[in-house]
Amino acid sequence: MTDQQHVPLAPARHAHILAALARDGIVRVSQLTEELGVAPVTLRRDLQQLEEEGRLERVHGGAVPASAPALTGVAAPATGGAIAVLVPSLAYYWPGVFRGMEAEAQRRGLRLVLRGASYELQDERPVLERLVASDDIRGLIVAPNPDAAHAQDVVQWLASSDIPSVFVERDAVVLPGREPVESVTTDHAFGAVLAARHLAELGHRRLGLIVSRDSPTGRKVVKGWAAACEELELGADAHFESLIPDRNVPGFTSAVNAAIDTALEKGATGLLIHPDPAAMAFIDIALNRGLAVPEDLSVIAYDDEVAQLFTPALTAVSPPRGAVGAAAVDLLARRLADPSRPVHRVTLSPTLHARESTAPVSHA
Repeated sequence: MTDQQHVPLAPARHAHILAALARDGIVRVSQLTEELGVAPVTLRRDLQQLEEEGRLERVHGGAVPASAPALTGVAAPATGGAIAVLVPSLAYYWPGVFRGMEAEAQRRGLRLVLRGASYELQDERPVLERLVASDDIRGLIVAPNPDAAHAQDVVQWLASSDIPSVFVERDAVVLPGREPVESVTTDHAFGAVLAARHLAELGHRRLGLIVSRDSPTGRKVVKGWAAACEELELGADAHFESLIPDRNVPGFTSAVNAAIDTALEKGATGLLIHPDPAAMAFIDIALNRGLAVPEDLSVIAYDDEVAQLFTPALTAVSPPRGAVGAAAVDLLARRLADPSRPVHRVTLSPTLHARESTAPVSHA
């Protein structure tokens, strides 16, 4: 019985679970087991009890915030109807987000209508207009191109339309008052901090960041990286940042070689590279130049879409794609139930998965 004296009592466990849920938007039994030091079966009972009280809803392996009206005084959204989803790609990153949307929509009795745009599309308004006109669309979940010529026009069109919308992995404001729009995003800046801290914990004191120059995610990673270097008290000569083009652009290989040259000149031993395919290509080129991973360079990939499939398996920062998608549907459903509720901006934290491409720095 002495071992159980340190186990938090049920009220304390419940408070911890609800606080984590409010902070992260999702909790997992595996995470709570480590944080609270109790058996998974105990935590499953806790989640069941909290669900019966209407304070959360269980999903496979964990729980998400309750959609029940008991916590908000708002009537639950009626089932039926469709939500239109417009994302810039159906091939990379976004399928994981959409699967999260799909599961949450099915649970709520909503149907999803998915369309893929592209980062080259300058004005998403015609696509959105066709979507709204062609089906029983009750709301929109969108990830517009923030760099397009008509980016702000799209934001203004959505804000002025009669149909509720939620931005996913995008931040935006409505002019002229610069009011923020409803959104669900990953804290990619924090993801960069996680990566830098991991490298520092392994003893790396000279670091490098290599990111795709055309990625909205990359810009947030750059901001987080700057904050991490300041946190770790790395001087200007102890870190570098390189922007590289998309992997399909002819200048990609020369840009990667230039980044490797910079890493060697700076004596960098730990790198964060966004996205996964760029990290893989970087390692291939580095290996061809006689460098070894992780012996000479520890490499962290950002996205964790395919990082674990590479050899060596890549340590990676993993955005919670499924949870982002589920939270977007949840926000939209709550907006449909209560059009007068305050604008919500949900931010979810990524995690870091340590694998074979990072190791303690070699001082040999």
